[in-house]
Amino acid sequence: MAFTASFSLIIESFKLALRSLRSNKLRTFLTLLGIIVGVTSVISVITIINGLDSTVANAFSAQGSTAFSVSKMPLVITSREDFIKFNKRKDVTRRDAEAINRLCQNCWRVGMAANGIALVKRGENRSENVSVRGLSLPMFEIENVTLQSGRLWTDQEGKSGRNVCVIGTDIIENLFEGISPANVIGREIKVDGVPFRIQGVADSFGKVLGFSRDNFVYIPFEAGQKMFGARNSITIHVQVENSDLFEEAKDEVRSIMRNRRKKSFADKDDGFSVESQDAFIGIYQNATSGIYFATIGVALISLVVGGIVVMNIMLVSVTERTKEIGLRKAVGARQTDILLQFLIEAVTVTMVGGAIGVLTGYGLAYALSVALGFPLLISPQSGVLGVAVSFFVGMVSGIYPAWRASKLSPIDAMRNE
Repeated sequence: MAFTASFSLIIESFKLALRSLRSNKLRTFLTLLGIIVGVTSVISVITIINGLDSTVANAFSAQGSTAFSVSKMPLVITSREDFIKFNKRKDVTRRDAEAINRLCQNCWRVGMAANGIALVKRGENRSENVSVRGLSLPMFEIENVTLQSGRLWTDQEGKSGRNVCVIGTDIIENLFEGISPANVIGREIKVDGVPFRIQGVADSFGKVLGFSRDNFVYIPFEAGQKMFGARNSITIHVQVENSDLFEEAKDEVRSIMRNRRKKSFADKDDGFSVESQDAFIGIYQNATSGIYFATIGVALISLVVGGIVVMNIMLVSVTERTKEIGLRKAVGARQTDILLQFLIEAVTVTMVGGAIGVLTGYGLAYALSVALGFPLLISPQSGVLGVAVSFFVGMVSGIYPAWRASKLSPIDAMRNE
């Protein structure tokens, strides 16, 4: 019986709250605005960053924790002084790669890459800033590159200096006006004026942060050295058979490279950089975490302001309904009944704002994903979080007005004008 009465009181309080929202539409909108903005910000940021996290993780973890690279320069240089220091290092060469392949016991595959940027043309069609990479054959297995059409060059074709290539799907779109991959096999393109025959088309890698990963031309390592200069530093890629051997292989490679550079224990700088794909993910996470927390901070300020507005409106409501409170107490309403009524009204207001904020947050995230090419990953947990935060704000902002209403004396409340 007591449960039925309490449930009826809760339902009635919800009805009163909704009636109050409908009767004062402008005040309701202004009351909800802070909550809506705060929850929208939280939901949209969480949704977008979740999508980015998933995309970046998939893009850079194809090799898992089994591959790392050896290069002259680190992936990220944060100052001019560091650039000058790293640029003084010895170049990483083919002989270094051969030494690693020969001496490293835990290394499964060793590949070489000579990287550059070039203008690629076919007739009048042209594509600028194309990533051109001279690769040794093990690189295709290390980087998990698969072909949708054609084939790779053979080891003999690469060593004999044949000008053959494997292209990304963007090259087909830009130079061949989107014909089928099978139909471009055997055709010729010019890379910085040098003719190359297309021998294969790679499967699409998709986009990361709105940037395509398919605007590339892969050529044999020997051809890459001729194009970019045999004396330029290269990048060595190493893969282990399973992740348990990862750290041991890195230590082996570091020792081999230090010995080749005659480094002593006193030398703090190895003279080269050993990095894995985790470095990319770490850089990305450092960048997005700042954005994430800054936006969450702004959202929390909006929620605090929204909570203050809700508290003020509830205090106004208590003042406007003083006689009603007195009358309810005079006919037998307890302090807990009044407290519960106004607390439910405050929570109802904020949860309505929270629900609207969740929907607008998802909508904003979707609009940004369409407009900017960001990936979208809608998480039900973020929606639950938005509503839960709204509930908490309603509880906190409604406690004082509800307590004040419950403490009113029925006689004084009835006399209030």
